[in-house]
Amino acid sequence: METIQLKIKSKFVSKYKSGYPLIQKEALLNVQALKEEGTLLSLSDEKNQFIGKGYYGRQNKGLGWILTRNEKERIDQEFFNKKMWEAVKKRDSFYQSTETNAFRIFNGEGDGIGGLVIEYFNGYYLIQWYSKGIYQFRDYILAALKTTVDYKGIYQKKRFDTQGKYLDDDDFVTGERGEFPLIVKENGVSFAVYLNESAMVGVFLDQREVRKAIRDTYAKGLKVLNTFSYTGAFSVFAALGGAEKTTSVDLANRSLSKTIEQFSINHIDYEAQDIIVEDVFNYFKYAGRKNLKFDMVILDPPSFARSKKFVFSAEKDYKNLLKEAIAITEKGGIIVASTNASSFGMEKFKGFIEDAFKETGGGYKILEQHSLPEDFRTIKEFPEGDYLKVAFIRKL
Repeated sequence: METIQLKIKSKFVSKYKSGYPLIQKEALLNVQALKEEGTLLSLSDEKNQFIGKGYYGRQNKGLGWILTRNEKERIDQEFFNKKMWEAVKKRDSFYQSTETNAFRIFNGEGDGIGGLVIEYFNGYYLIQWYSKGIYQFRDYILAALKTTVDYKGIYQKKRFDTQGKYLDDDDFVTGERGEFPLIVKENGVSFAVYLNESAMVGVFLDQREVRKAIRDTYAKGLKVLNTFSYTGAFSVFAALGGAEKTTSVDLANRSLSKTIEQFSINHIDYEAQDIIVEDVFNYFKYAGRKNLKFDMVILDPPSFARSKKFVFSAEKDYKNLLKEAIAITEKGGIIVASTNASSFGMEKFKGFIEDAFKETGGGYKILEQHSLPEDFRTIKEFPEGDYLKVAFIRKL
């Protein structure tokens, strides 16, 4: 495979030499040299001093990833075997757990290969490819996974059409096909997951510790509103933690049947809970008109969402969304404020919280905060990779 030589502009050199892994268009002097995704790249400064080797693969805001800073290291089968083995070894405690059998075993640049994510679901593995570029290394990566772990079956999601959406496919790769729903466990709670349906499997593994805290510390006796509820995972944990009642609100029609399914496999009477298919922004208005109040409001919107009348962006609109949540939270109640937007950090997020309470004239106290769990490994040189920010806030 040929290697393309890329030159980094002088003002970006120190950033890349200090370990930044994402190859950005604005950092390149000769971006026109890039032709075919999956091509190997060698990056150097304007004086031809070596910086790193990587691959060309268009993903979100980047054109590829640096894989090694060792000029002699080859990007071959041995390279991928080593990265896979190191990643799996770091998740040893998860493999040993009797309470949880759904977790991430490979987290992109946090494990040394940007654009590649692999998750484990009760004997099955799911590979997510985030660019055409990383998909060119499919044979190496599959071979590395097969030699490192025992598996029942392997599935994949191709997340790389031109809009960065999921490419629909049967998704089965090798081994034995799963029976779906596949029932997995998280901290002793059951989830129904589907590795063969859409881009999302039915549960977001990065919220594991947040769900546990809701169940173990906060939910008992509370009336809980779960907004942007997806398949109702937070509601299930709240109900199992002794919540008086949960209300789950999501715009997607499928959220109704999916939430009923998650309650049912955990032997919770879903008819005693409210599951509402509705635009969350409309629901807040309705709750305000009806003077509904909740003891806990869970606010975990997508970082970007479009409804018929409104485009929501976390960076622009989170503060106002929080103000709506504050208005329908009882005094002394809890707001679980969460965002997966990678464009800002925890301090800015706390700024949104402060502004929202200031503008609504109330006091608050942050009781605990969370970022990504241990299996979602990140590196300090790439702060954008540590995207999850969650605050448990008491309304005073």
